[in-house]
Amino acid sequence: MDKDRFEQVYIQYHKVVYAYLLSLCRSEELAADLAQETFYKALRGIDRFQGECALNVWLCSIAKHALMDYYRRHRRETPLPEQAADSTDVDPLPGEKLEQRQAALAVYRALHALPEPYREVFWLRVYGELSFAEIGALHGKTENWARVTYYRARAKLKEALP
Repeated sequence: MDKDRFEQVYIQYHKVVYAYLLSLCRSEELAADLAQETFYKALRGIDRFQGECALNVWLCSIAKHALMDYYRRHRRETPLPEQAADSTDVDPLPGEKLEQRQAALAVYRALHALPEPYREVFWLRVYGELSFAEIGALHGKTENWARVTYYRARAKLKEALP
């Protein structure tokens, strides 16, 4: 792929890859760094892209692996992702804040207790905002497989939560 064509790909897909990574890691700085790493790896490995899936799916797959590699390298120093802050200006009462944190922690634990591929499919659908077709393509499966896996993951989460 020539330089101009790759530049067009970068311009077209950078925001998609960045948003995908941001939804997974919840850190703007880390998402930006990993997006750059993703495009670097894509440029180095462009000859391996066969066109069997959409280009954005291939790039998101590279991004997902870059994030996993980052977490493996920084396992001990990477804290749990912070929960989204409440957008209201009124601070909750101390007891309410504790209940919210406990509920969020329970959801986080239940989600991470899910076996693969349920956990990853759920993350990709909810936090990565990927379509079922894109999720299926990432796993080399069908769109229907992604739908069934997602709904089974939701059912398992509902069972695990009080």
